[in-house]
Amino acid sequence: MIYTVTLNPSLDYLVEVPKFQTGLTNRTVSEKIVPGGKGLNVSMILSRLGVKNTAYGFVAGFTGEEIAKRTQECGINAEYISVEEGFSRINVKLLSIDGTEINGQGPKIGIQELDLLMKKLEDLKRGDILILAGSVPSCVPEDIYSQIMGTLKDRGIHFVVDATGERLTSALKYHPFLVKPNHHELGEIFDTAIRSREEAIVYAKKLKEMGAENVLVSLAGKGAVLVAQDGQIISEDAPNGELINAVGAGDSMVAGFVAGWQEKQDYRYAFYTALAAGSASAFSKDLATGEEIKKLRTCLL
Repeated sequence: MIYTVTLNPSLDYLVEVPKFQTGLTNRTVSEKIVPGGKGLNVSMILSRLGVKNTAYGFVAGFTGEEIAKRTQECGINAEYISVEEGFSRINVKLLSIDGTEINGQGPKIGIQELDLLMKKLEDLKRGDILILAGSVPSCVPEDIYSQIMGTLKDRGIHFVVDATGERLTSALKYHPFLVKPNHHELGEIFDTAIRSREEAIVYAKKLKEMGAENVLVSLAGKGAVLVAQDGQIISEDAPNGELINAVGAGDSMVAGFVAGWQEKQDYRYAFYTALAAGSASAFSKDLATGEEIKKLRTCLL
């Protein structure tokens, strides 16, 4: 079974504002509200690919109720923990300005709520996959991912970590099955700029030496690379297509890799499923459908 954890889920308000100008009234030409957060995005893509999974997370207030409602409407099996103080965040994503977003803070998660999450995670069994993705709220210990992995380290669980900086590097000692930085995040870890897939491979190997089993690096329009557990190095350019919305593309890659691996236990197949999922979402106003991902994967393979 696959489980995702989203510590700070959100309502994502996706808007298009052509020719956005600061200091003036701007009007949308399209808008949409969807449940968001990296782990939830992963769960969404997995579900669209027909892969069963369970999403864990925290919700609070009227926005939390709406997240739970919309998650259910999307067909995601979610088990949320209610938080009393504050309300779940609303994130504004400006689709017409690539990469521009305003993210809220989220509720105050206490020790008792974190303990409830740990009790749920302690039910995971050998062979299960646990995906830890996204930012950590300021009220939660910065090393929470490492703490979770440390508690579960002897259970035979496969960890997937999609995080940045020290949250990622501190998790490497637990030998996660997969880590997925983008080239900017990978460069920040090693205090360098990564401009090509060849350079990404060099530093992905370093992460593997530090403990990761598989390292998948996305490079936006330049494609992606995989340094795999069995020694394979796979590098591929991005497929042709129009970039419409980069939000969720990285999360889609994580889901694609896990779904591909679950299907065939083949790293090449998992890599191209990941590349197809990330690209298909980038070519869409919303996260890609399962059909869009499979069609693009066929072209890549």
